[in-house]
Amino acid sequence: MCVQTHWCLIQIYSLLKISYSFGTLSLSLPHFSSPFFPLLSFISLLLSAMVSHLVTTIRNVVGITGNVISLFLFLSPVPTFIRIWKKGSVEQFSPAPYLATLINCMVWVVYGLPMVHPNSTLVVTINGTGTAIEIVYLTLFLIYCHDKKKRVKVMLIVLVEMIFIAGVTALVLIIAHTTQRRSMVVGIIAILFNIMMYAAPLSVMKLVITTKSVEYMPFFLSLASFANGVAWTAYAFLPFDPFIAVPNGLGTLFSLAQLLLYATYYKSTKRIIAARQEAKMEMHLSEVVVNGDNNDPQKNSTAP
Repeated sequence: MCVQTHWCLIQIYSLLKISYSFGTLSLSLPHFSSPFFPLLSFISLLLSAMVSHLVTTIRNVVGITGNVISLFLFLSPVPTFIRIWKKGSVEQFSPAPYLATLINCMVWVVYGLPMVHPNSTLVVTINGTGTAIEIVYLTLFLIYCHDKKKRVKVMLIVLVEMIFIAGVTALVLIIAHTTQRRSMVVGIIAILFNIMMYAAPLSVMKLVITTKSVEYMPFFLSLASFANGVAWTAYAFLPFDPFIAVPNGLGTLFSLAQLLLYATYYKSTKRIIAARQEAKMEMHLSEVVVNGDNNDPQKNSTAP
């Protein structure tokens, strides 16, 4: 009995050919005549179902994790808008990041539609949420922007973005008749906008290198960007989706570069901030001394 069991295991090991392609496990058995063929067929189907279920579960977990991290990224400007609300003015803040994020989220919502790229519910949910959040930011920006020209410019850009998204959606659904072609067209557009969004911090990185200070590059935002890129890159391999993998892979590299810069200039930043505070204290003390001398009645009195 043991010999037969051992022989059966050897046959299973030698005959089962496992190939993984685009997240689907396919087990193929050669055609032969054997009393063990029904058993091997059952085992192959069972293993295929188990692995497919495991891949789907992992994909959903990674996607939900990516959603949570992306939500944190979308909510990161909240302190900025609380400051705007308290001061009643947008001051020198730029609307560019919110306009860029808005168009990026809207493109990914179109990409995740069932008639464009099926089985992308998690892509639609997080980018739909991001679209709503960015609209709230831009509405607050318009309310507290006292520059009429800037306010009109922002409204025109938002209008152009809306028309662009509507046009892309209509053309893709009318001209492209398969989900593969629709995914390719919208995916290429999404890659471009996603790379632009991830590349935005490059100007900040240049400032860090020039000033040798990471004071204006928030650590937690860079860390969240890195985690977001890693999560969505992993999601893109379950199954492989180049339109998600390419921009988020590049975003991971950009965020990693920011973290490396942060580690490089963290100590010098502390020294710069400390020196600045010390200079302010010395200036304050000198002003106190000067004011004290001016207010001293003995020094200011004249001899009789």
